[in-house]
Amino acid sequence: MSTDVTLTTQQVVYQAASLLLSYPDEQLLERLEVLRGALEEAGFLADFALTLAHLANQPLVDSQAFHVAEFDTSRRHALHLSYWTDGDTRRRGEVLAGIKQVYRDSGLLVDLGGELPDHLPLVLEFAALGDPQRGFELLTRYRPSLELLRMQLEKDDLPQAGIVRAVCATLPGKAPTTRAEVQAMVDAAMPQETVGLPSYGSEQAQYVEIQSRDAALGIQPSRPQPTDFQPTRGDTR
Repeated sequence: MSTDVTLTTQQVVYQAASLLLSYPDEQLLERLEVLRGALEEAGFLADFALTLAHLANQPLVDSQAFHVAEFDTSRRHALHLSYWTDGDTRRRGEVLAGIKQVYRDSGLLVDLGGELPDHLPLVLEFAALGDPQRGFELLTRYRPSLELLRMQLEKDDLPQAGIVRAVCATLPGKAPTTRAEVQAMVDAAMPQETVGLPSYGSEQAQYVEIQSRDAALGIQPSRPQPTDFQPTRGDTR
């Protein structure tokens, strides 16, 4: 973790972020003041303040409609970490299986709640309450995804940008300021590989992998993409 953030503070940030990035309900609204107090004590209230106010100052039905529009039906703010780095490639299936294996290796029974294993609120909850070390390692591995999500939320001026910024602040290393810097992080951590499509030659398969990743990173492809990813809900076990 960042040398400036204790484990307890990290867990407070992750649990608050998990709750506040999830679909809002009455129980969440009842917890807002408790979350506010915990975040203030942890020194991260400023990053969460806009989202707390957003939820507190409008009817629950409006907050729910906002969440569906911005996070469930739009790819602009996808909460599935592997979407941002793997797009619509066969590698993504391997990545999801790998995240499930991390949950299994923790020795805990992780309830996916109908979500894919890379759903950010689920990963954050795992890091806060399940296995802090393995959860932290997952978040660090997907730092590029978190930074891309942060940049898009900031660009669209959504209150949740502060939440993702706070999560990134708990991770080691300097925060990237451009998509090109994020691309460099991806290239360093995830060497480009072919997806192994049997009907494609190796050069074409690599093109699919690179173009899908570039789309997630916001880079204009040189020719139309052969696939179009739509994040789906539900466990793929």
